[in-house]
Amino acid sequence: MIKNRKIRIAVVGCGRISKNHFGSIEQLQSEYELVAVCDTDVSVLEKHMNQYKVPGYTSIERLLEKEKLDLVTLCTPSGLHAAQAIKASKASVNVITEKPMATKWEDGIAMVKACDDANVKLFVVKQNRRNSTLRLLKRAVEDKRFGKIHLVHLNVFWTRPQEYYNRAEWSGTWDMDGGAFMNQATHYVDLMHWLIGPVEKIHAMTSTHRDIEVEDTGVVNIKWRNGALGSMAVTMCTYPKNLEGSITVLGERGSVRIGGVAVNEIQEWVFEDECDYDSEIDKANYQTTSVYGFGHPPYFQNVADVLRGKAKPETDGREGLKSLELLISTYRSARDNKEIGLPLNI
Repeated sequence: MIKNRKIRIAVVGCGRISKNHFGSIEQLQSEYELVAVCDTDVSVLEKHMNQYKVPGYTSIERLLEKEKLDLVTLCTPSGLHAAQAIKASKASVNVITEKPMATKWEDGIAMVKACDDANVKLFVVKQNRRNSTLRLLKRAVEDKRFGKIHLVHLNVFWTRPQEYYNRAEWSGTWDMDGGAFMNQATHYVDLMHWLIGPVEKIHAMTSTHRDIEVEDTGVVNIKWRNGALGSMAVTMCTYPKNLEGSITVLGERGSVRIGGVAVNEIQEWVFEDECDYDSEIDKANYQTTSVYGFGHPPYFQNVADVLRGKAKPETDGREGLKSLELLISTYRSARDNKEIGLPLNI
């Protein structure tokens, strides 16, 4: 437990998503002290060393050897998360990992075990759970305002042109990246179990239109253990820009649709019975220019609270495994053209 001092953190990987991590650390300067950065690209590393006036390392091994750390946050290619998290755990350092926590089911399990064995915390970033719109929906589900949920549908209609995948050799590969479900739409996959509950079985189909290994388009049918049915449609080939990120929940006593480009607008909110927080709908809506949303700073605050013994983790390694299980099941279903039952580890 960390008390009476700042949490010593290092950012590993200084690419696209790292700006949200650096920004969160800056916003929470009373909680965190950025002590180092790490990246294999020397020019990128030097830029961030100069910007944040901290030492830099080209390998996580050297970082862990030289710096006294409480926490590392992994913004590296997804296929590296497992090995890096395990190395950090062996150095008795807590870990935040960006989504997805791993690209392979076995790697995700190994990460959780390593952190358990080392008695360190593993946090998996699921910042969309912090969206004001989705928190209202979560509250309505927990209050059982829908009654029996009949049908759920999610859309992720975004665009990632070929140039996006060409930016790095690992981008769009099975081993290091994952496709539209695992990478871009992973937070929407997370909503399946976070909002509706455990999934019983799924059946998926995928296709690829860009010059990449992985899928950029896919559909999946879902049956939850509570009897609800649902589906999800994902594509990274929308022309000419990101169009929609939405979820629709239809129940016996309520209907909700949250849309916009990234579930940022409550477009339908109708229930048989009114509640006091229904008046918060308009305030919950927000404009966004980024599909990442604004959830990283509050997520980092929860991490700090956990490390100080003030709170429970919002999404730890085991919670991260729930999303990874759905992702791996989706890919196995699409590959083998068959229905996949869950859980996988029985």
